[in-house]
Amino acid sequence: MNDDRKKAAIDTWYKLLREPDAGMDCEEHYDKLLKAADDMEGAGLIDNAEWRELVREARGAFSPEIEGVGRGLLGR
Repeated sequence: MNDDRKKAAIDTWYKLLREPDAGMDCEEHYDKLLKAADDMEGAGLIDNAEWRELVREARGAFSPEIEGVGRGLLGR
């Protein structure tokens, strides 16, 4: 595994976590983070434990927002 590629990919993931693309809503941002983590694991840059950690971090950053997705305003 190329450590430089891994570091660059993880740095990019954390940058996306902190700075979402313009016009991206919360759900799109969360989905993009999960896809990026999936892509890193699929490319062999991270292992399953590292993937789970990224998913936990994304979930933690968005848990109040994603818990209400699909439940409407009354579900909050």
